[in-house]
Amino acid sequence: MMEIVLRKFEKEDAPALQQSGFASLSVEQTENMIGEWNKGQVGGKSFEMLAVLHRDVIVGTVSLYQHSDTVLSIGPEIFFDYRQKGFAKKAMGLAMEMARKKGYRIVSQQIRTNNDASIALHQALGFETNGAVYTNAKGNPVSIYLKSLV
Repeated sequence: MMEIVLRKFEKEDAPALQQSGFASLSVEQTENMIGEWNKGQVGGKSFEMLAVLHRDVIVGTVSLYQHSDTVLSIGPEIFFDYRQKGFAKKAMGLAMEMARKKGYRIVSQQIRTNNDASIALHQALGFETNGAVYTNAKGNPVSIYLKSLV
């Protein structure tokens, strides 16, 4: 069985991040980004960016962003070399369990309508959508996917 762990990023993770998805940033910029992530808030809302580890190797990230006292979104990003191996599904499951333990009741995801991999992932995890299409702040067509944690 594939085992993964979610944990906060540390300054020492900067080189691994640069190799896997943040190559355009300097070590100092990456360390500063980790420091911002670890503040635990963005715009007055709870925010966590966690490392997804498999056998002590960072294979991606997963973010938890608070929308309200009971609703949050979870953003998995698995690095290219580790995709299609089940890491996103496992990371989402662990993140949803963390969220449930913190008192969140609903996960609300905004997924681009052309992101077939993310749609399949969320459907496999039991998310529901009404299929309505909206335009997000970046001008992309998206649908809202929801999952109850209770």
